[in-house]
Amino acid sequence: MSANESPAGQAQTPTTATPDAVRESAFLKACRREAVPHTPVWFMRQAGRSLPEYRKVREGIPMLESCTRPELVTEITLQPVRRHGVDAAIYYSDIVVPLKAIGIDLDIKPGVGPVVEHPIRTRADLAQLRDLTPEDVSYVSEAIGLLTRELGSTPLIGFAGAPFTLASYLVEGGPSRTYENAKAMMYGDPELWADLLDRLAEITAAFLKVQIEAGASAVQLFDSWAGALAPVDYRRSVLPASAKVFEAVAGYGVPRIHFGVGTGELLGLMGEAGADVVGVDWRVPLDEAARRVGPGKAFQGNLDPTVLFASKEAVEAKTREVLDSAAGLEGHVFNLGHGVMPTTDPDALTRLVEYVHAQTAR
Repeated sequence: MSANESPAGQAQTPTTATPDAVRESAFLKACRREAVPHTPVWFMRQAGRSLPEYRKVREGIPMLESCTRPELVTEITLQPVRRHGVDAAIYYSDIVVPLKAIGIDLDIKPGVGPVVEHPIRTRADLAQLRDLTPEDVSYVSEAIGLLTRELGSTPLIGFAGAPFTLASYLVEGGPSRTYENAKAMMYGDPELWADLLDRLAEITAAFLKVQIEAGASAVQLFDSWAGALAPVDYRRSVLPASAKVFEAVAGYGVPRIHFGVGTGELLGLMGEAGADVVGVDWRVPLDEAARRVGPGKAFQGNLDPTVLFASKEAVEAKTREVLDSAAGLEGHVFNLGHGVMPTTDPDALTRLVEYVHAQTAR
């Protein structure tokens, strides 16, 4: 399917737009806490992975390799926009892409996740973390150039993994339920831990800068595993690195979104780190999240992804609860409270977008 065709194969208007059209999109206006024509919607973690067209174009191509093919990245990024009519596109990539780009020996193993061949456990291991240059990820710049031409007035969201989440993979050597090695370093060798997160903050900031300079209209920092931390440990051992990332891209003037899973006790601190938009998972109602964070922030979220497996009536009822909870917010971007599950019915996502748009039309 070409980028200018609908799922039914009908030609659409060529996707060209001025920068002002992107800036005045519902998504960016909501991020800036301005009045919007409707509550904007997008879905996290490559919503396209639930689409049959996604599985078709990815067939036989390893995840990390797919992230380095600009035409493929463009196609996959566009698929949820075409299919669901979402208000923003999320750049197709993975949080470990910048680590792979600087030479870290890692791979994403199906059914497991990122696996690091030589985990970082000592100060000597920090030598693996060299600076990231734009040339290391030239395919990102190329793909974003292709995407911004195709997306027209639809904003593109760039993203990166936050220093803590990247560190947890690097120290553990792969996914973990307990983060025992990462926490052992954080508690037992705080200087090494601080240096590790500082290096990762520099790499992450460089990766986000590449995306913004290539044309991304907003960026999201995924601290997927920060919910494993107590607030006192987050403030002392994680917040400084995340704040460094947000400060590094502040001058670009694009909205900065911060999201983690199970972070209800950390929402205020995550807002302190410098985000313009605080992402909230489904465990905390949005009005309560706003109370914890305080004024001056927009919010993103937060329908439980599993709701989409229920009946249409149940989805609408739970969505109405989210919208009601968001009624008093300064800015609201509707999203799930985590990523779209691969077995989600794509039609349920399309109906959800239509429902939110209809219920919030102003």
